[in-house]
Amino acid sequence: MPDTRHRPIPHGRAPVLAACDLDRTLIYSKNALWLPGPDKDAPALVVAEVYDGAPLSFMTRAAEDLLLKLSAAAAFVPVTTRTQAQYERVQLPGPAPEYAITTNGGKLLHRGVPDPGWRRHLAARIAADCAPLESVEARLAGPAHARWILRVHRAEDLFVYAIVDRGAMPAAFLEQLQAECAAAGWTVSLQGRKLYCVPAPVTKGGALDEVARRTGAGTILAAGDSLLDADLLARADVAFRPLHGELHDAGHQAPNLFPTTVRGVLAGEEILARMLALAEAAG
Repeated sequence: MPDTRHRPIPHGRAPVLAACDLDRTLIYSKNALWLPGPDKDAPALVVAEVYDGAPLSFMTRAAEDLLLKLSAAAAFVPVTTRTQAQYERVQLPGPAPEYAITTNGGKLLHRGVPDPGWRRHLAARIAADCAPLESVEARLAGPAHARWILRVHRAEDLFVYAIVDRGAMPAAFLEQLQAECAAAGWTVSLQGRKLYCVPAPVTKGGALDEVARRTGAGTILAAGDSLLDADLLARADVAFRPLHGELHDAGHQAPNLFPTTVRGVLAGEEILARMLALAEAAG
């Protein structure tokens, strides 16, 4: 049930948008389930993603039922740093959402198709305010960093991320990279073994603002666990973060933000239950 401290949501303001990050917020790999206690007491799980013919991500059966109900009570918007192809591997219950946000806000999907107007809007902002992607990519791929930057990837020609050895990466390198990228109009985020360099205009929150504008949303609910979700959560009337992840580790707090009482896959179930209660109360 919603925390009694939640900001009151006026009745009759439709639609309600419920924007939810995917990995480690809504769906979980086997290494992120965090299921304490005996196996016999574990919740029933359903497969939410298959990769190379094997199950990769899961949610609880109760969460699947809650998501079906939430999608009926609100406009559910999946939000992810994944590319479109990676997002399309995820199989959520119910009809495909009208809007989805992928590539950290770089792609706005409308009924599964990338919106060209949004891409043109971002391209113009990036061209005006940000250094070229190639220059940031070259900075990460330099031979001087080969000991800790293991691989460098492009995400749909929108941003760059690297797989890193955090133990070998000097703190001074990260601080210098952050300063250089900020001057070039880019942001830097280190999450687990992935180091992201993203143009400043490419954000989940910015894409959510566009979805809210198009749908005339009166209320926004949001959930996420990572540093790249912070601006998404800031846009919401009520936001949630799991009791795990980068935001939790950083002690991230805000007046509109409420942590779950559990962590792992059960946190995803709790987030959906609390969103559903709020969406039904606003209906």
